[in-house]
Amino acid sequence: MKLRKGKTKSTLDASIDSALLAVEIYNKPRTTFRSEGFITMMIMAWTRLFHAYFNTTIGDKYYYKSKNGRYETVDGEKKSWELATCIKKYGELEDGVERNLNFFIKLRNKIEHRHIEKREVDTLIFGECQSLLFNFESLLIKFFGNTYSINEALVYSLQFSQIRTEQQEKANRSALSKDLSEIMSFVEKYRNTLDENTYNSQEYSIKLIQIPKISNTNRADAAVTFVKWDTLNDEDKAAYEQLNVIIKDKAVKIEAVNVGRLKPSEVVRKVNEMLNGKSITQNLHVVLYKLFRVRPANGADDPFETYADFCLYDEPHNDYVYQEAWVNFLINFMQVTEFEPSELRSKLRNGENLSIDEYCL
Repeated sequence: MKLRKGKTKSTLDASIDSALLAVEIYNKPRTTFRSEGFITMMIMAWTRLFHAYFNTTIGDKYYYKSKNGRYETVDGEKKSWELATCIKKYGELEDGVERNLNFFIKLRNKIEHRHIEKREVDTLIFGECQSLLFNFESLLIKFFGNTYSINEALVYSLQFSQIRTEQQEKANRSALSKDLSEIMSFVEKYRNTLDENTYNSQEYSIKLIQIPKISNTNRADAAVTFVKWDTLNDEDKAAYEQLNVIIKDKAVKIEAVNVGRLKPSEVVRKVNEMLNGKSITQNLHVVLYKLFRVRPANGADDPFETYADFCLYDEPHNDYVYQEAWVNFLINFMQVTEFEPSELRSKLRNGENLSIDEYCL
């Protein structure tokens, strides 16, 4: 499809330019805000892509209207649908694509409001970033045809593996600042909400195996082969898994759901087993998690906003599970403080909070 000059073409051009700028930001070696720059520009690219599509299908109607039928405005300009609304209005994205987009919408908000060393985040979410880009081009071609394909303008970024490893180790040694720890926890929690098929899909996160070629039969060949995991047969997957074990020099861990996570009743039981002369009840446990703000209130807009070291949201069951660290924290708190249950309940009624850092071991 060859678009003539007009709003659709200018919006689509802006979308493609945003995607190319996102890649440029990501691939610059000295970029220190790689993740937030890439995510911000890619969300702009996706939003404009949808706007261009809507402009060709429903016309100039992708704007918010108030109940009286008038357009909502921001600084005198009509307020257009943001990306989350575009996704809902379109309603035809594959689950992996939609999950990937929702991941970045939430992650952008968290990254933008924190001052963190982001290289650790860059490494952690590389697969999701690559899928965000691939999915964008796939939908771009679906909407407007191969004429607008941008894959020829893209190349794989060169990696300085030794430097990267050093940076990763440095970030790990720092035990991750509170802000960075919260970002990492969000990524882990979001991934834990995905079913196995979605998490393993290329639409949610690209999983490429990079294989350096020792020798080439054709010297014009690329020096590296990239293999898509989901295109391999079972025999090849087994071979690559074995290679992965050799490289890691340790056994591959198979993940299961909620292993080591505790229900509230189990938390209470474990705490009481270790306390001498004191005990907590289910009701007091509720008071304590509220005082220390380890999880949001029931019905909160974002149930995932937990203190991840202590508590995680279990989406399939719409409840919360607790970590062993929360048990240890409560044992220490009850042993070293003189608070009576009535005092703790009074603090909660008065809207007070307690600091986790003050009572950590």
